[in-house]
Amino acid sequence: MYTDRYRSAYTGDMTELEKGPQGLRRGRGARERILSASRQLFRDQGINRTGMDQLCAVAQVSKRTAYQHFADKDELVAEYLRQFDPGLMAAVFDRSDLTPRERLLAAFEVPASGAEDLTPMCPYIAASVELHDPQHPASRYARDYKKAIAARLAETAREAGAADPEQLGEQLSLLLDGASARTRVLNAESFPTAAAIAAVLIDNAIPATALESAQTTGG
Repeated sequence: MYTDRYRSAYTGDMTELEKGPQGLRRGRGARERILSASRQLFRDQGINRTGMDQLCAVAQVSKRTAYQHFADKDELVAEYLRQFDPGLMAAVFDRSDLTPRERLLAAFEVPASGAEDLTPMCPYIAASVELHDPQHPASRYARDYKKAIAARLAETAREAGAADPEQLGEQLSLLLDGASARTRVLNAESFPTAAAIAAVLIDNAIPATALESAQTTGG
């Protein structure tokens, strides 16, 4: 679940867009074409190596049009990040069919895939590392996003009965980010191992009475 939104956000390649009679793209608005191009280019070659000229060429818009939608490249990079998970892992935290403990573990679920289809690198981490500037709009957004995810984990940990939900939320956040980075460095999925560690952390943080109550409630 944690990685589904990254995987799906990386789809929607430019090949899905049709060309009009003059070779211009149609089927989506210019803004969406620019964002689609940014997802493709920022993923494949990085933010710093992608210039606005190249991005506009791939999106098939003029630079004038691009700057009508985004004041500058910094604003575009920040908006690029906002597109990934506007619901703050809603597919995990808003599930009413799972107990709070199950929702915490669901954050580590990775769809079965081959070695050629690894979990993409967390775009928030990748952007922050590449930009180097903590005051860059994208860096600030990435920081706010990571804090918000930790808060949602802590909130769910509190529902699960954790003795120190804020601490558990931070631990699970760190584990998620570590699994994402390690997957990319080793070119091998680290989320299954992270999920096993998360289960231990969660069960150690939740008193046995709370676990028993949750299991009874869950049937």
